[in-house]
Amino acid sequence: MPTIVQVAVELSLNREFDYLVPEALLEQVRLGSQVQVPFGRQTKYGYVTGFKETSDFEKLRSIKKVIGGAPLIGEKVLELARWMSDYYITPLEKTLQTLIPGAVRNKDRSFREQLMVRPAARAEKASERAALAKAFPRRSEVLESLLVEQEMLQAELIQQTRTTSATLRALEKEGYITIEKAVVGRNPHAGKQLLPTEPLPLMPEQQVAYEGICRAMDREKPGVMLLYGVTGSGKTEVYLQALAHALEKGQDAIILVPEISLTPQTVERFRSRFGDRIAVLHSHLSDGERHDEWHRLYRGDARIAIGARSALFSPLRHLGLIVVDEEHESSYKQDEAPRYSARDVAVMRGHMEHCAVVLGSATPSLESYQNTRSGKYEMMRLTVRADHRPMPIMQVVDMRTQVSEEGKTPVFSSDLVNAVRDRLVGGEQVILFLNRRGFSTSLICPACGYVAMCPDCSVSLTYHKADQELKCHLCGRQVPVPERCPNPDCRDHRFKYAGFGTQRIEEIAGKLFPHARIKRMDSDTTRRKEAYEEILGAFRSGKIDILIGTQMIAKGLHFPNVTLVGVLNADVSLHMPDFRAGEKTFQLLTQVAGRAGRGEIPGEVIVQTFTPAHAAIQAARRLDYEGFSDQELAFREELGYPPFRRMACITVRGPDECVVNDATRTLFGILGRHVTAGMRLSEPCPAPIARIKTHYRYQLMLRASSVRSLGRTLRAALAEMKWPKEVQHSLDIDPVSLL
Repeated sequence: MPTIVQVAVELSLNREFDYLVPEALLEQVRLGSQVQVPFGRQTKYGYVTGFKETSDFEKLRSIKKVIGGAPLIGEKVLELARWMSDYYITPLEKTLQTLIPGAVRNKDRSFREQLMVRPAARAEKASERAALAKAFPRRSEVLESLLVEQEMLQAELIQQTRTTSATLRALEKEGYITIEKAVVGRNPHAGKQLLPTEPLPLMPEQQVAYEGICRAMDREKPGVMLLYGVTGSGKTEVYLQALAHALEKGQDAIILVPEISLTPQTVERFRSRFGDRIAVLHSHLSDGERHDEWHRLYRGDARIAIGARSALFSPLRHLGLIVVDEEHESSYKQDEAPRYSARDVAVMRGHMEHCAVVLGSATPSLESYQNTRSGKYEMMRLTVRADHRPMPIMQVVDMRTQVSEEGKTPVFSSDLVNAVRDRLVGGEQVILFLNRRGFSTSLICPACGYVAMCPDCSVSLTYHKADQELKCHLCGRQVPVPERCPNPDCRDHRFKYAGFGTQRIEEIAGKLFPHARIKRMDSDTTRRKEAYEEILGAFRSGKIDILIGTQMIAKGLHFPNVTLVGVLNADVSLHMPDFRAGEKTFQLLTQVAGRAGRGEIPGEVIVQTFTPAHAAIQAARRLDYEGFSDQELAFREELGYPPFRRMACITVRGPDECVVNDATRTLFGILGRHVTAGMRLSEPCPAPIARIKTHYRYQLMLRASSVRSLGRTLRAALAEMKWPKEVQHSLDIDPVSLL
């Protein structure tokens, strides 16, 4: 075995170091092993990324020790990490840290041990138990309770039998029981009872899609399939039955969902079908729960991983299927290095492990749709809802015509107010959607025009009435609402609250519909770990009449009694300075519309907008995905935008605007020397949000025909660039947002 290994040390140095393997560790060191190594005068941790026969360096230092037993990173996942590092131009060691949850990497985090009580040999003899009952009736009762379960945690046995630890120690001393430490898994589903479900009969289109996925899974090179199914068409049942096929073949699977809010309902459906073979990985688990769930997958105790982005890197050894649900969602994109897209990395992991990949959506991303048009992906369609339920009817309300007697535009149109009242009378449920939290988007002094701005970011502070605070949704700054205008030349005591958020919608809805049970669901009301499940559970059971929320309620949720969806302001995302604004608006409107009419009663959607003629809104009204996509793709191709060109966005930031501007222009000049024919390099300019957390931000855009040429140019320019001390930069390959 080679005695020299390459180690990626947990420092962002973008290189691997050679170390000797001491003879005592030769049997322990393997590819992917976590090791402790000397580095300068310090000791660092790292991962073994390769073996070598020789080294270019004469004097090599030796590995100090191997952490844990088997390697945390499998060979295939390590190969995936190398690809991600190269594609997203990120140091390998930083990529490796992304692949393993912090709770697993943490040297201090381990399995939880608790005292477990079990019957001993003496307890098996009826004569001995009879003697105990005669001498110590209370101890006998405790023993009999234990015999029913055969093993119990000491704490649970004490609580259930209302005994004491002294009683248990006496039983142990007399040889009736044993008390030993045992590893006890932290179960995020503890105490939740689910009824098992059986596979449902598939509709003809579902059957075709299911058989197509199974055929792909049975091939040597499965490929990628896009499951384009209208909202409510039964995509999840197709996933469930495809998963069963994978398990029958002895294979494992990964299910990705874009929002934590979708995870409880998704997990519930999958656990009802597959029980404890499911493991959950997402950010709302405790560190201990995440540690134990990851190791259940690692040991093979669980065969299916469900979760958000990071679940993609689950340590499954026999991967047969990866499902990316709601594949168009921007939350699949990581917003810190490595800035990877979980959808695209899923496709690459599937390619490397010869595993079928299914991308599912009612509004596929234009990148995925174009890949079906070019033959890279296979398209499967579900064009009708389950049981042929009708699609919801969408009504677009022009808010320019909705003027009150005071000459103001109301938050609720008369059409929406009447529709909500009709649903409440009928005992049906309503969802009101606004992708903006808080009470008002800004605080304005009508006397002098002062606007309460964040001093550290170039955005206005949002008024949160419940807390009586102004908050910045970018940096988190919170300040009390001033009693008077802060402008020293004004000091007027009157304030005007401009714009509206979910808090204000909740207050107005409470006045318009005083007898309705109303609940708000946004990031302000779901900070607690259990809040998602509590709110959605109450809504499902009919304890809530009107659910108000942001985009976390816009997709994936199935509530049959919801017959009306109101979109309060469809223009929020439409006028963003981003070439994807139209696509995102269309997707959001179509997805939120899909929450209506999933039961026996047909659904209705009311969309309030000030730009009713916009192509995205009209296409959403007709639920015409293909018409919108073909028009949008033609626009993108003409202007040289993705998916026809590859794009990179470089953001330069620092506390001194002049220095940031100069650095960006210097980089622009260097890039200009490296770009080749067919590339497009934009002029440097301030980012749409020009200042965040006291740092000014400038951007450069580079577009090329291939990611290979894009990467080659960026590496050469960044290697040549000398950055000023206080200036930082970030590189985003395939950005999904330009803000």
